[in-house]
Amino acid sequence: MKEALFGLYLVLLVSSLEAAVTKPNSGNFIECLRYQASPENPITDAIFTVDNTTTFLSSYVSYTKNTRFSNPNNKNLLAIVVAKDVSHVQATVVCAKSNGIQIRIRSGGHDNEGLSYVSSVPFVILDMHKLRDITVDVSSKKAWVQAGATLGELYVKIDEASQTLAFPAGICATVGAGGHISGGGYGNLMRKFGTTVDHVIDAELVDVNGKLLNRSTMGEDLFWAIRGGGGASFGVILSWKINLVEVPKIFTVFQVNKTLEQGGTDVVYKWQLVANKFPDNLFLRAMPQVVNGTKHGERTIAIVFWAQFLGRTDELMEIMNQSFPELGLRREDCQEMSWLNTTLFWAMLPAGTPKTVLLGRPTDPVFFKSKSDYVKKPIPKEGLEKIWKTMLKFNNIVWLHFNPYGGMMDRIPSNATAFPHRKGNLFKVQYYTTWLDPNATESNLSIMKELYEVAEPYVSSNPREAFFNYRDIDIGSNPSGETDVDEAKIYGYKYFLGNLKRLMDVKAKSDPENFFKNEQSIPPLLSRVRRDDEL
Repeated sequence: MKEALFGLYLVLLVSSLEAAVTKPNSGNFIECLRYQASPENPITDAIFTVDNTTTFLSSYVSYTKNTRFSNPNNKNLLAIVVAKDVSHVQATVVCAKSNGIQIRIRSGGHDNEGLSYVSSVPFVILDMHKLRDITVDVSSKKAWVQAGATLGELYVKIDEASQTLAFPAGICATVGAGGHISGGGYGNLMRKFGTTVDHVIDAELVDVNGKLLNRSTMGEDLFWAIRGGGGASFGVILSWKINLVEVPKIFTVFQVNKTLEQGGTDVVYKWQLVANKFPDNLFLRAMPQVVNGTKHGERTIAIVFWAQFLGRTDELMEIMNQSFPELGLRREDCQEMSWLNTTLFWAMLPAGTPKTVLLGRPTDPVFFKSKSDYVKKPIPKEGLEKIWKTMLKFNNIVWLHFNPYGGMMDRIPSNATAFPHRKGNLFKVQYYTTWLDPNATESNLSIMKELYEVAEPYVSSNPREAFFNYRDIDIGSNPSGETDVDEAKIYGYKYFLGNLKRLMDVKAKSDPENFFKNEQSIPPLLSRVRRDDEL
Protein backbone atom coordinates (compact mmCIF):
# COMPACT_ATOMS: atom_id res chain seq x y z
CA MET A 1 0.00 0.00 0.00
CA LYS A 2 2.77 2.40 0.94
CA GLU A 3 4.61 1.68 -2.34
CA ALA A 4 1.46 2.42 -4.33
CA LEU A 5 0.93 5.71 -2.51
CA PHE A 6 4.57 6.59 -2.98
CA GLY A 7 4.32 5.92 -6.72
CA LEU A 8 1.20 8.07 -6.97
CA TYR A 9 2.96 10.81 -5.05
CA LEU A 10 5.87 10.76 -7.51
CA VAL A 11 3.50 10.97 -10.47
CA LEU A 12 1.74 13.96 -8.95
CA LEU A 13 5.03 15.69 -8.25
CA VAL A 14 6.35 15.16 -11.75
CA SER A 15 3.11 16.23 -13.42
CA SER A 16 3.00 19.36 -11.29
CA LEU A 17 5.35 21.03 -13.78
CA GLU A 18 2.30 21.49 -15.97
CA ALA A 19 0.52 23.48 -13.28
CA ALA A 20 1.34 26.73 -11.57
CA VAL A 21 3.64 26.30 -8.60
CA THR A 22 3.10 28.32 -5.47
CA LYS A 23 5.78 30.49 -3.94
CA PRO A 24 8.70 28.33 -2.77
CA ASN A 25 8.21 27.05 0.75
CA SER A 26 11.10 25.44 2.59
CA GLY A 27 8.75 23.61 4.95
CA ASN A 28 6.96 21.96 2.04
CA PHE A 29 10.30 21.04 0.50
CA ILE A 30 11.56 19.41 3.71
CA GLU A 31 8.31 17.50 4.18
CA CYS A 32 8.50 16.32 0.60
CA LEU A 33 12.02 14.98 1.21
CA ARG A 34 10.95 13.12 4.34
CA TYR A 35 7.90 11.65 2.64
CA GLN A 36 9.98 10.25 -0.17
CA ALA A 37 12.67 8.81 2.05
CA SER A 38 12.64 5.08 2.49
CA PRO A 39 13.31 3.40 5.87
CA GLU A 40 16.37 1.76 4.31
CA ASN A 41 17.95 5.14 3.44
CA PRO A 42 16.54 7.81 5.77
CA ILE A 43 17.21 11.35 4.64
CA THR A 44 16.63 13.33 7.85
CA ASP A 45 20.30 13.39 8.87
CA ALA A 46 21.27 14.58 5.39
CA ILE A 47 19.19 17.78 5.60
CA PHE A 48 20.72 20.96 6.99
CA THR A 49 18.64 24.10 7.46
CA VAL A 50 19.22 27.51 9.03
CA ASP A 51 17.30 26.31 12.08
CA ASN A 52 20.45 24.49 13.18
CA THR A 53 22.99 27.28 12.84
CA THR A 54 26.11 25.30 13.77
CA THR A 55 25.68 22.31 11.47
CA PHE A 56 24.25 24.43 8.66
CA LEU A 57 27.19 26.83 8.76
CA SER A 58 29.72 24.00 8.94
CA SER A 59 28.14 22.26 5.97
CA TYR A 60 28.05 25.47 3.95
CA VAL A 61 31.62 26.56 4.63
CA SER A 62 33.21 23.12 4.20
CA TYR A 63 33.09 23.31 0.41
CA THR A 64 32.99 27.02 -0.25
CA LYS A 65 36.32 27.67 -1.94
CA ASN A 66 36.03 31.29 -3.10
CA THR A 67 35.51 33.63 -0.14
CA ARG A 68 34.23 36.30 -2.54
CA PHE A 69 30.95 34.41 -2.77
CA SER A 70 30.68 32.95 0.73
CA ASN A 71 27.33 34.02 2.14
CA PRO A 72 25.79 31.52 4.59
CA ASN A 73 23.27 34.19 5.60
CA ASN A 74 21.78 34.27 2.10
CA LYS A 75 18.02 34.33 2.76
CA ASN A 76 17.42 32.53 -0.53
CA LEU A 77 19.33 29.44 0.63
CA LEU A 78 16.59 27.25 2.06
CA ALA A 79 18.53 24.07 2.83
CA ILE A 80 21.60 21.97 2.14
CA VAL A 81 21.09 18.31 1.34
CA VAL A 82 24.27 16.32 1.84
CA ALA A 83 23.25 13.24 -0.11
CA LYS A 84 24.35 9.90 1.30
CA ASP A 85 22.44 7.74 -1.17
CA VAL A 86 21.20 7.91 -4.74
CA SER A 87 17.63 8.14 -3.43
CA HIS A 88 18.54 11.38 -1.65
CA VAL A 89 19.58 12.89 -4.95
CA GLN A 90 16.38 11.75 -6.61
CA ALA A 91 14.26 13.12 -3.79
CA THR A 92 16.03 16.48 -3.87
CA VAL A 93 15.47 16.89 -7.60
CA VAL A 94 11.80 15.93 -7.49
CA CYS A 95 11.01 17.99 -4.39
CA ALA A 96 12.89 21.08 -5.55
CA LYS A 97 11.15 20.96 -8.92
CA SER A 98 7.67 20.43 -7.47
CA ASN A 99 8.14 23.35 -5.07
CA GLY A 100 9.57 25.79 -7.60
CA ILE A 101 12.98 25.86 -5.92
CA GLN A 102 16.24 26.16 -7.82
CA ILE A 103 18.87 23.51 -7.22
CA ARG A 104 22.64 24.05 -7.14
CA ILE A 105 24.89 20.98 -7.33
CA ARG A 106 28.22 20.94 -5.53
CA SER A 107 30.80 18.15 -5.59
CA GLY A 108 34.30 19.41 -4.85
CA GLY A 109 33.56 23.06 -4.24
CA HIS A 110 36.28 24.35 -6.60
CA ASP A 111 33.83 26.69 -8.26
CA ASN A 112 35.55 29.87 -9.48
CA GLU A 113 32.35 31.93 -9.53
CA GLY A 114 30.43 30.17 -6.75
CA LEU A 115 27.61 29.07 -9.04
CA SER A 116 27.27 25.80 -7.14
CA TYR A 117 26.42 27.54 -3.87
CA VAL A 118 25.06 31.01 -4.77
CA SER A 119 21.74 32.18 -6.21
CA SER A 120 19.58 35.28 -5.98
CA VAL A 121 16.35 33.23 -6.08
CA PRO A 122 15.17 30.57 -3.59
CA PHE A 123 17.45 27.54 -3.88
CA VAL A 124 18.88 24.47 -2.18
CA ILE A 125 22.40 23.11 -2.36
CA LEU A 126 22.72 19.43 -3.27
CA ASP A 127 26.09 18.52 -1.81
CA MET A 128 27.61 15.38 -3.31
CA HIS A 129 30.80 15.01 -1.28
CA LYS A 130 29.64 11.94 0.65
CA LEU A 131 28.99 10.05 -2.59
CA ARG A 132 32.65 9.25 -3.15
CA ASP A 133 33.00 5.50 -3.77
CA ILE A 134 35.70 4.37 -6.20
CA THR A 135 36.18 0.88 -7.63
CA VAL A 136 39.15 -0.04 -9.81
CA ASP A 137 39.27 -3.12 -12.03
CA VAL A 138 42.87 -3.69 -13.07
CA SER A 139 42.09 -6.57 -15.42
CA SER A 140 39.80 -4.45 -17.59
CA LYS A 141 41.70 -1.20 -16.93
CA LYS A 142 38.48 0.52 -15.92
CA ALA A 143 37.10 2.28 -12.85
CA TRP A 144 33.88 3.72 -11.49
CA VAL A 145 34.20 6.97 -9.55
CA GLN A 146 31.35 8.79 -7.84
CA ALA A 147 30.92 12.51 -8.36
CA GLY A 148 31.87 13.51 -4.81
CA ALA A 149 35.24 11.76 -4.84
CA THR A 150 38.26 14.00 -5.25
CA LEU A 151 40.94 13.50 -7.87
CA GLY A 152 43.39 12.80 -5.07
CA GLU A 153 41.22 9.96 -3.78
CA LEU A 154 40.94 8.56 -7.30
CA TYR A 155 44.69 8.74 -7.87
CA VAL A 156 45.50 6.97 -4.61
CA LYS A 157 42.94 4.25 -5.33
CA ILE A 158 44.41 3.64 -8.78
CA ASP A 159 47.95 3.55 -7.39
CA GLU A 160 46.95 1.03 -4.72
CA ALA A 161 45.68 -1.25 -7.48
CA SER A 162 48.45 -0.79 -10.04
CA GLN A 163 51.65 1.22 -10.49
CA THR A 164 51.33 1.17 -14.28
CA LEU A 165 47.81 2.56 -14.62
CA ALA A 166 46.78 6.21 -14.38
CA PHE A 167 43.98 8.60 -15.27
CA PRO A 168 44.55 11.81 -17.26
CA ALA A 169 42.84 14.37 -15.06
CA GLY A 170 43.72 17.55 -13.18
CA ILE A 171 46.73 18.48 -11.11
CA CYS A 172 44.87 19.73 -8.02
CA ALA A 173 44.04 16.77 -5.78
CA THR A 174 41.11 18.41 -3.96
CA VAL A 175 38.98 18.96 -7.08
CA GLY A 176 35.74 16.95 -7.16
CA ALA A 177 35.32 14.39 -9.94
CA GLY A 178 31.74 15.41 -10.74
CA GLY A 179 32.41 18.90 -12.01
CA HIS A 180 35.97 18.34 -13.20
CA ILE A 181 35.13 15.53 -15.60
CA SER A 182 31.82 16.95 -16.85
CA GLY A 183 33.52 20.24 -17.77
CA GLY A 184 36.18 18.52 -19.88
CA GLY A 185 38.92 18.38 -17.26
CA TYR A 186 42.53 18.51 -18.35
CA GLY A 187 45.89 17.86 -16.76
CA ASN A 188 49.54 17.17 -17.44
CA LEU A 189 48.81 13.93 -19.31
CA MET A 190 46.61 15.58 -21.94
CA ARG A 191 49.26 15.79 -24.68
CA LYS A 192 49.71 12.03 -24.40
CA PHE A 193 46.13 10.90 -23.73
CA GLY A 194 43.73 13.81 -24.22
CA THR A 195 41.30 15.18 -21.64
CA THR A 196 39.29 13.40 -18.97
CA VAL A 197 36.12 13.21 -21.09
CA ASP A 198 38.00 11.32 -23.79
CA HIS A 199 38.18 8.39 -21.37
CA VAL A 200 34.61 8.34 -20.03
CA ILE A 201 32.71 5.27 -21.24
CA ASP A 202 29.60 5.36 -19.08
CA ALA A 203 27.89 7.54 -16.48
CA GLU A 204 25.02 7.57 -14.00
CA LEU A 205 22.79 10.62 -13.97
CA VAL A 206 19.58 11.65 -12.23
CA ASP A 207 17.43 13.47 -14.75
CA VAL A 208 14.82 16.20 -14.33
CA ASN A 209 12.15 13.62 -13.45
CA GLY A 210 14.25 12.01 -10.74
CA LYS A 211 15.04 8.96 -12.88
CA LEU A 212 18.39 7.22 -12.63
CA LEU A 213 19.91 6.86 -16.09
CA ASN A 214 23.06 5.31 -17.52
CA ARG A 215 24.59 5.60 -20.98
CA SER A 216 22.17 3.10 -22.44
CA THR A 217 19.02 4.68 -21.01
CA MET A 218 20.03 8.33 -21.40
CA GLY A 219 21.00 7.90 -25.05
CA GLU A 220 24.13 8.92 -26.94
CA ASP A 221 23.15 12.59 -27.35
CA LEU A 222 22.88 13.23 -23.62
CA PHE A 223 25.96 11.11 -22.95
CA TRP A 224 27.84 13.27 -25.48
CA ALA A 225 26.63 16.48 -23.84
CA ILE A 226 27.72 15.71 -20.28
CA ARG A 227 31.25 14.97 -21.47
CA GLY A 228 32.50 18.56 -21.62
CA GLY A 229 29.19 20.44 -21.63
CA GLY A 230 28.90 20.38 -17.87
CA GLY A 231 26.53 18.10 -16.03
CA ALA A 232 24.61 20.75 -14.08
CA SER A 233 22.64 21.87 -17.15
CA PHE A 234 21.30 18.37 -17.77
CA GLY A 235 20.91 16.63 -14.42
CA VAL A 236 22.91 15.43 -11.45
CA ILE A 237 25.99 13.35 -12.23
CA LEU A 238 26.26 10.47 -9.77
CA SER A 239 29.25 8.59 -11.14
CA TRP A 240 31.55 8.07 -14.09
CA LYS A 241 32.93 4.91 -15.63
CA ILE A 242 36.38 5.62 -16.99
CA ASN A 243 39.09 3.92 -18.99
CA LEU A 244 42.45 3.97 -17.25
CA VAL A 245 45.64 4.45 -19.28
CA GLU A 246 48.91 2.56 -19.20
CA VAL A 247 51.95 4.52 -18.01
CA PRO A 248 55.59 3.65 -17.30
CA LYS A 249 56.74 3.00 -13.76
CA ILE A 250 59.19 5.89 -13.99
CA PHE A 251 58.36 9.51 -14.83
CA THR A 252 60.82 12.41 -14.92
CA VAL A 253 59.90 15.88 -13.66
CA PHE A 254 61.71 19.18 -13.28
CA GLN A 255 61.19 22.79 -12.29
CA VAL A 256 63.41 25.54 -13.73
CA ASN A 257 63.01 29.29 -13.13
CA LYS A 258 63.96 32.13 -15.46
CA THR A 259 63.53 35.72 -14.30
CA LEU A 260 63.29 38.67 -16.68
CA GLU A 261 66.85 39.56 -15.76
CA GLN A 262 67.93 36.07 -16.83
CA GLY A 263 66.32 36.45 -20.23
CA GLY A 264 62.97 34.98 -19.22
CA THR A 265 61.05 36.77 -21.98
CA ASP A 266 63.27 35.30 -24.69
CA VAL A 267 63.01 31.83 -23.17
CA VAL A 268 59.21 31.86 -22.90
CA TYR A 269 58.96 33.19 -26.45
CA LYS A 270 60.96 30.18 -27.66
CA TRP A 271 58.79 27.93 -25.46
CA GLN A 272 55.78 29.05 -27.52
CA LEU A 273 57.47 27.77 -30.68
CA VAL A 274 58.35 24.30 -29.38
CA ALA A 275 56.05 23.28 -26.49
CA ASN A 276 53.22 22.02 -28.70
CA LYS A 277 55.67 20.16 -30.97
CA PHE A 278 57.45 18.14 -28.30
CA PRO A 279 56.88 14.36 -28.26
CA ASP A 280 53.50 13.49 -26.77
CA ASN A 281 55.24 12.12 -23.69
CA LEU A 282 56.39 15.59 -22.61
CA PHE A 283 54.21 18.25 -20.98
CA LEU A 284 56.09 21.49 -20.25
CA ARG A 285 54.09 24.26 -18.59
CA ALA A 286 55.34 27.86 -18.40
CA MET A 287 54.15 29.75 -15.32
CA PRO A 288 54.89 33.50 -15.22
CA GLN A 289 54.49 34.92 -11.72
CA VAL A 290 55.42 38.01 -9.72
CA VAL A 291 58.35 37.46 -7.35
CA ASN A 292 60.71 39.56 -5.26
CA GLY A 293 63.75 40.88 -7.12
CA THR A 294 67.38 40.76 -6.04
CA LYS A 295 67.21 44.25 -4.53
CA HIS A 296 65.16 45.11 -1.45
CA GLY A 297 61.65 46.25 -2.40
CA GLU A 298 62.12 45.31 -6.04
CA ARG A 299 59.70 42.99 -7.84
CA THR A 300 60.08 41.14 -11.09
CA ILE A 301 58.60 38.33 -13.17
CA ALA A 302 59.90 34.79 -12.98
CA ILE A 303 58.78 32.22 -15.51
CA VAL A 304 58.66 28.84 -13.79
CA PHE A 305 58.91 25.92 -16.21
CA TRP A 306 57.24 22.78 -14.87
CA ALA A 307 57.73 19.56 -16.83
CA GLN A 308 56.49 16.00 -16.73
CA PHE A 309 57.90 13.30 -18.99
CA LEU A 310 56.71 9.72 -19.30
CA GLY A 311 60.15 8.17 -19.24
CA ARG A 312 63.72 8.44 -17.97
CA THR A 313 65.97 11.45 -17.53
CA ASP A 314 68.40 10.48 -20.29
CA GLU A 315 65.71 10.56 -22.96
CA LEU A 316 64.27 13.81 -21.62
CA MET A 317 67.67 15.52 -21.61
CA GLU A 318 68.20 14.50 -25.23
CA ILE A 319 64.86 16.06 -26.23
CA MET A 320 65.48 19.28 -24.31
CA ASN A 321 69.05 19.74 -25.56
CA GLN A 322 67.91 19.31 -29.12
CA SER A 323 64.65 21.29 -29.10
CA PHE A 324 64.92 23.77 -26.22
CA PRO A 325 68.53 24.39 -25.19
CA GLU A 326 67.60 27.98 -24.25
CA LEU A 327 66.09 26.67 -21.02
CA GLY A 328 69.51 25.44 -19.87
CA LEU A 329 68.15 22.28 -18.28
CA ARG A 330 70.70 20.33 -16.25
CA ARG A 331 70.56 16.70 -15.28
CA GLU A 332 70.54 17.68 -11.59
CA ASP A 333 67.29 19.61 -12.17
CA CYS A 334 65.50 16.35 -12.97
CA GLN A 335 63.86 13.87 -10.61
CA GLU A 336 62.66 10.38 -11.46
CA MET A 337 59.54 9.12 -9.65
CA SER A 338 56.27 7.20 -9.97
CA TRP A 339 53.13 8.66 -11.52
CA LEU A 340 51.49 9.13 -8.11
CA ASN A 341 54.52 10.97 -6.78
CA THR A 342 54.37 13.38 -9.71
CA THR A 343 51.04 14.50 -8.27
CA LEU A 344 52.85 15.46 -5.06
CA PHE A 345 55.55 17.22 -7.09
CA TRP A 346 53.01 19.36 -8.96
CA ALA A 347 51.41 20.23 -5.62
CA MET A 348 54.82 21.61 -4.59
CA LEU A 349 55.11 19.13 -1.74
CA PRO A 350 58.59 17.95 -0.68
CA ALA A 351 59.95 14.56 -1.68
CA GLY A 352 58.90 11.88 0.77
CA THR A 353 55.51 13.42 1.52
CA PRO A 354 53.14 10.50 2.26
CA LYS A 355 50.52 9.89 -0.40
CA THR A 356 47.80 10.09 2.25
CA VAL A 357 48.03 13.87 1.93
CA LEU A 358 46.16 13.43 -1.37
CA LEU A 359 43.16 12.16 0.58
CA GLY A 360 42.71 15.41 2.45
CA ARG A 361 39.89 17.79 1.61
CA PRO A 362 41.15 21.21 2.73
CA THR A 363 39.20 24.14 1.35
CA ASP A 364 41.73 26.88 2.20
CA PRO A 365 39.12 29.55 1.41
CA VAL A 366 40.58 32.71 -0.10
CA PHE A 367 39.46 35.56 -2.28
CA PHE A 368 40.41 34.82 -5.87
CA LYS A 369 39.65 35.55 -9.50
CA SER A 370 40.44 33.32 -12.46
CA LYS A 371 40.08 33.79 -16.22
CA SER A 372 41.18 31.85 -19.29
CA ASP A 373 42.26 32.23 -22.92
CA TYR A 374 43.43 30.12 -25.85
CA VAL A 375 46.48 31.15 -27.89
CA LYS A 376 46.78 30.16 -31.54
CA LYS A 377 49.81 32.22 -32.60
CA PRO A 378 52.96 33.01 -30.59
CA ILE A 379 52.62 36.14 -28.47
CA PRO A 380 55.33 38.56 -29.65
CA LYS A 381 57.94 39.67 -27.15
CA GLU A 382 56.46 43.15 -26.93
CA GLY A 383 53.12 41.55 -26.08
CA LEU A 384 54.70 39.47 -23.35
CA GLU A 385 56.36 42.59 -21.95
CA LYS A 386 52.98 44.36 -21.79
CA ILE A 387 51.58 41.40 -19.88
CA TRP A 388 54.52 41.44 -17.43
CA LYS A 389 54.07 45.18 -16.86
CA THR A 390 50.41 44.72 -16.00
CA MET A 391 51.11 41.77 -13.70
CA LEU A 392 53.47 43.96 -11.68
CA LYS A 393 50.55 46.26 -10.83
CA PHE A 394 49.14 43.61 -8.50
CA ASN A 395 50.08 43.92 -4.84
CA ASN A 396 49.25 40.29 -4.09
CA ILE A 397 49.80 36.83 -5.52
CA VAL A 398 49.30 36.65 -9.28
CA TRP A 399 50.36 34.07 -11.84
CA LEU A 400 49.57 32.72 -15.28
CA HIS A 401 49.56 29.13 -16.48
CA PHE A 402 50.60 28.54 -20.08
CA ASN A 403 49.45 24.96 -20.70
CA PRO A 404 50.79 23.46 -23.94
CA TYR A 405 48.59 21.80 -26.51
CA GLY A 406 49.61 19.59 -29.44
CA GLY A 407 50.04 15.84 -29.30
CA MET A 408 46.80 13.93 -28.79
CA MET A 409 44.87 17.20 -28.45
CA ASP A 410 45.48 17.83 -32.16
CA ARG A 411 44.17 14.41 -33.17
CA ILE A 412 40.75 14.35 -31.48
CA PRO A 413 37.93 16.06 -33.44
CA SER A 414 36.40 19.13 -31.81
CA ASN A 415 32.96 17.52 -31.85
CA ALA A 416 34.01 14.10 -30.51
CA THR A 417 32.74 15.28 -27.12
CA ALA A 418 31.11 18.53 -26.04
CA PHE A 419 34.57 19.87 -25.08
CA PRO A 420 35.62 21.70 -28.29
CA HIS A 421 39.07 23.24 -27.75
CA ARG A 422 41.31 20.90 -29.72
CA LYS A 423 43.47 21.36 -32.82
CA GLY A 424 44.82 24.79 -33.64
CA ASN A 425 45.78 25.88 -30.13
CA LEU A 426 49.37 26.43 -29.10
CA PHE A 427 48.44 26.68 -25.45
CA LYS A 428 45.74 27.57 -22.95
CA VAL A 429 46.19 30.42 -20.47
CA GLN A 430 44.84 30.59 -16.95
CA TYR A 431 45.03 33.96 -15.21
CA TYR A 432 44.84 33.78 -11.42
CA THR A 433 45.13 36.20 -8.54
CA THR A 434 44.37 35.69 -4.86
CA TRP A 435 44.15 38.00 -1.85
CA LEU A 436 43.13 37.95 1.82
CA ASP A 437 41.89 41.48 2.48
CA PRO A 438 38.23 41.89 1.47
CA ASN A 439 38.85 45.60 0.97
CA ALA A 440 41.25 44.74 -1.86
CA THR A 441 38.59 42.97 -3.92
CA GLU A 442 37.60 45.79 -6.25
CA SER A 443 41.16 46.85 -7.02
CA ASN A 444 42.21 43.27 -7.80
CA LEU A 445 39.22 42.65 -10.03
CA SER A 446 39.99 45.89 -11.84
CA ILE A 447 43.62 44.96 -12.49
CA MET A 448 42.59 41.48 -13.60
CA LYS A 449 40.20 43.07 -16.09
CA GLU A 450 43.05 45.24 -17.34
CA LEU A 451 45.35 42.22 -17.68
CA TYR A 452 42.67 40.42 -19.69
CA GLU A 453 42.29 43.45 -21.97
CA VAL A 454 46.05 43.73 -22.47
CA ALA A 455 46.17 40.11 -23.62
CA GLU A 456 43.24 40.48 -26.04
CA PRO A 457 45.26 41.19 -29.24
CA TYR A 458 47.27 37.99 -28.77
CA VAL A 459 44.59 35.38 -28.07
CA SER A 460 41.71 33.72 -29.92
CA SER A 461 38.94 35.93 -31.24
CA ASN A 462 35.43 35.70 -32.75
CA PRO A 463 34.76 34.24 -30.29
CA ARG A 464 37.40 34.80 -27.65
CA GLU A 465 37.43 31.25 -26.35
CA ALA A 466 37.25 30.30 -22.69
CA PHE A 467 37.57 27.08 -20.68
CA PHE A 468 34.30 26.04 -19.05
CA ASN A 469 35.93 24.64 -15.89
CA TYR A 470 37.55 28.04 -15.30
CA ARG A 471 34.18 29.70 -14.83
CA ASP A 472 34.30 33.41 -15.61
CA ILE A 473 31.11 35.39 -15.10
CA ASP A 474 32.63 38.37 -16.94
CA ILE A 475 32.25 36.76 -20.36
CA GLY A 476 28.45 36.74 -20.15
CA SER A 477 25.73 35.53 -17.81
CA ASN A 478 22.04 35.46 -17.03
CA PRO A 479 20.34 36.37 -13.73
CA SER A 480 19.74 33.43 -11.39
CA GLY A 481 16.08 33.04 -12.31
CA GLU A 482 16.23 33.74 -16.03
CA THR A 483 17.70 32.17 -19.13
CA ASP A 484 17.78 34.38 -22.19
CA VAL A 485 18.97 32.41 -25.20
CA ASP A 486 20.70 35.40 -26.82
CA GLU A 487 22.67 36.06 -23.64
CA ALA A 488 23.44 32.37 -23.25
CA LYS A 489 24.89 32.31 -26.76
CA ILE A 490 27.41 34.98 -25.77
CA TYR A 491 29.10 32.86 -23.11
CA GLY A 492 28.06 29.58 -24.72
CA TYR A 493 30.00 30.12 -27.94
CA LYS A 494 33.10 31.06 -25.95
CA TYR A 495 32.91 27.89 -23.90
CA PHE A 496 31.60 25.43 -26.51
CA LEU A 497 32.19 26.95 -29.98
CA GLY A 498 30.40 24.97 -32.68
CA ASN A 499 29.11 22.43 -30.19
CA LEU A 500 26.70 24.90 -28.56
CA LYS A 501 23.83 24.28 -30.99
CA ARG A 502 23.88 20.52 -30.34
CA LEU A 503 24.09 21.13 -26.58
CA MET A 504 21.00 23.34 -26.75
CA ASP A 505 19.18 20.67 -28.76
CA VAL A 506 20.05 18.04 -26.15
CA LYS A 507 18.90 20.39 -23.40
CA ALA A 508 15.55 20.89 -25.16
CA LYS A 509 15.00 17.13 -25.19
CA SER A 510 16.27 16.27 -21.72
CA ASP A 511 15.07 19.33 -19.75
CA PRO A 512 12.66 21.32 -21.95
CA GLU A 513 11.30 23.39 -19.05
CA ASN A 514 14.85 24.42 -18.08
CA PHE A 515 14.71 23.29 -14.46
CA PHE A 516 18.47 22.71 -14.23
CA LYS A 517 19.93 26.16 -14.67
CA ASN A 518 22.37 28.70 -13.31
CA GLU A 519 23.88 31.96 -14.48
CA GLN A 520 25.91 30.22 -17.19
CA SER A 521 23.87 27.13 -17.96
CA ILE A 522 22.89 25.87 -21.39
CA PRO A 523 19.33 26.82 -22.36
CA PRO A 524 16.87 24.69 -24.31
CA LEU A 525 16.76 25.84 -27.91
CA LEU A 526 12.97 25.82 -27.97
CA SER A 527 12.48 28.80 -25.66
CA ARG A 528 13.77 32.35 -25.73
CA VAL A 529 13.22 33.34 -22.12
CA ARG A 530 12.01 31.27 -19.20
CA ARG A 531 11.69 32.30 -15.59
CA ASP A 532 11.30 30.23 -12.45
CA ASP A 533 7.72 31.40 -11.97
CA GLU A 534 6.82 30.06 -15.43
CA LEU A 535 7.70 26.48 -14.51
